Amino acid sequence: MIKKIILILFISLIFETVIAQTNKQIEIFDISKGEVLKYIKVNIGLQQDAETFLKGITGLYVRIDPIPSEGYLVKIPLDPSFLVKNQWINELVDEVIIVFSTREAPYLMVFDKENRPLFFTFEGDTDTFLTKLNFTP
Repeated sequence: MIKKIILILFISLIFETVIAQTNKQIEIFDISKGEVLKYIKVNIGLQQDAETFLKGITGLYVRIDPIPSEGYLVKIPLDPSFLVKNQWINELVDEVIIVFSTREAPYLMVFDKENRPLFFTFEGDTDTFLTKLNFTP
């Protein structure tokens, strides 16, 4: 009985560790394939780039269907959370998703405190960011 409890605790500890490590990674998701292509360990430089993109918000991205059928999503966790405050949003953001469409300039997706997605246009050097990720769409 004690062996079973220890085994269950050990397995749950491993599972929690794997989940925690996954949440601390940048994910590059191929929309058309429906799968993550690459995991990249988060570092301060990449987080600072994501924060720069959030500071560079220029407006709301308004389309009926904001997720394209082709392209890539790059999810960047932010730890600690980053306060985004402008005329369109006033939220602590703990992750940002950059949407790379094959037909238009990249834009951002963040979630508000009610977990609703918000989409924004922004200014920023995404080419250099992709180079740092060693990824070319």
